[in-house]
Amino acid sequence: MKNRIISGAATIVFGLLIALGPRFLFKVCPVVDGMYMKCHWSAQAEIGVGALIAALGVALIIFVNPGTRLGLTIGIFLSGVLALLVPHALIGGCPGHLMPCRKITFPAITVIGILLLIGSGLYTLYLAREKNS
Repeated sequence: MKNRIISGAATIVFGLLIALGPRFLFKVCPVVDGMYMKCHWSAQAEIGVGALIAALGVALIIFVNPGTRLGLTIGIFLSGVLALLVPHALIGGCPGHLMPCRKITFPAITVIGILLLIGSGLYTLYLAREKNS
């Protein structure tokens, strides 16, 4: 039970950091002359991805069945991949390498996403072994 709550809480924190970080903690580039920069749309997409990750973390705390939790952690892993793909491949950011999104926001999202992938990957392996034993 303890590992279920810890892993779920950590997932919720990572999801909230992905969803709210680009808005409040490590902000993307400001609006210029009424025009939104490309990184603004990446931050908008991360809100949805982060909210999904946080919701899966809540479900990870609620459900007890190891098979169900295994499916949830696979979903968390894949959502973490999506969180990494949004700024790096799908939408992207500003072209200038000195822009705030390139210096602060995207590296922070990358670190959070990689930590989420490592954690959910290890927990997936743990649950797969627990389910088979």
